[in-house]
Amino acid sequence: MTQCNQTAFPFEVHFSRQVVASFDGARMTTDGGALLLRRVDRKIGLLKRVAACFTDTRDPERVEHPLPELLAQRIYALALGYEDLNDHEELRRDPLLALLAGKRELGEPLAGKSTLNRLELTPAGSPSTERYHKIGYSAESLDRLLVDIFLEAHQKPPREIVLDLDATDTPLHGEQEGRFFHGYYNQYCYLPLYIFSGEHLLCARLRPSNIDASAGSREEIERIVLQIRRQWPKVRIILRADSGFCREELMVWCEAHDVDYVLGFARNERLRRKIAGPLREAKREYQRTGKAARVLVEFFYCTRSSWSRRRRVVAKAEHLAKGENPRFVVTSLPAERWPAPELYERLYCARGEMENRIKEQLSLFSDRLSTETMRANQLRLYFSSLGYVLLQALRRLTLQGTEWATVQVETIRLRLLKIAAEVRLTARRIWVRYSRAYPWKALFATAYAALSG
Repeated sequence: MTQCNQTAFPFEVHFSRQVVASFDGARMTTDGGALLLRRVDRKIGLLKRVAACFTDTRDPERVEHPLPELLAQRIYALALGYEDLNDHEELRRDPLLALLAGKRELGEPLAGKSTLNRLELTPAGSPSTERYHKIGYSAESLDRLLVDIFLEAHQKPPREIVLDLDATDTPLHGEQEGRFFHGYYNQYCYLPLYIFSGEHLLCARLRPSNIDASAGSREEIERIVLQIRRQWPKVRIILRADSGFCREELMVWCEAHDVDYVLGFARNERLRRKIAGPLREAKREYQRTGKAARVLVEFFYCTRSSWSRRRRVVAKAEHLAKGENPRFVVTSLPAERWPAPELYERLYCARGEMENRIKEQLSLFSDRLSTETMRANQLRLYFSSLGYVLLQALRRLTLQGTEWATVQVETIRLRLLKIAAEVRLTARRIWVRYSRAYPWKALFATAYAALSG
């Protein structure tokens, strides 16, 4: 990183006065609102449990930066918008980040980029005698923790939940392990799998891209459903995903374990012939009105070889200005409970909201997977996911019922957390003084009050 040696920065004059800026003011932070995140963590008990998912075989007498402090520093920094380990060369002197990380003496520096980098690089099964790689993690424990946080967010078991699955591409620009070229995305990338229930993140699994989009999804769903039903044995579960997940293995497992599904179904000529009449009807309606027209129909269907049984298919016969636009959905849900229009328009189309959740992962830098091994990059993905869990909990616990209830986490970061503040230490107090000109004082007060109950 380039060192800054300049001490004064003159700018254009303001009438008769010179304008000069310098970095010699009081002890300041740009993240004064992060105290709300700290209070959120106390509410949901996240970081303490994250630390329990790691093992630290360093010699305690030689440890300058304890494991909980390292993890808190890394996760809070991602939540606050600092994507790179290099950022910590300056951040390690930020007094508020030291407070968040649990540093007793705020004047002492936090861990630098090299120490944080070693946190990520321990290979599986690394012996405790290995000199540098002494901190490991349990992926299974972190996976369980994500589902536990989801379960604890509900005061009582819901009658029904929807689990959304989707895959996305993470571009790669180096020689990372598991790097393959993906023809659809036209680049070298990973293909992580995400599973959400509403805004709650239940799974973030890193995968190479030389696989089917649904690869490993049955195992992940099986694990999550088992954990949910241990606590909520009577909850109805619906699996929702696009046609990339419409696979016999997944549907058969759902049918055998009382899990319903509504999955996109890739069109083919046989399916098109089945809705030829509704397509003509939609075309006539389009020609009459000049507006997009659709007709929803349903039927039972079985493929010639890949399916083991007939299944209910809901079809959208649609005609647009560009021509016909048929779409198909296969489901285990009965028509009595979910008629075709309601199933397609209200249940299946709501799947699009998951795109916003994936965008939020990117705002937490889930695409910064530039280290060498899959295991290390999976840990980076976990860190981004845990940063999201903190921000999502802040939104859920403090902003419900306000005009900000559905804003993206990046907006929360920029408006509620990025507050310039002076940090002053006295014998009995840590004073964090915000600017009087901060424009969202009322919202900050509302969030504080919600977290104080």
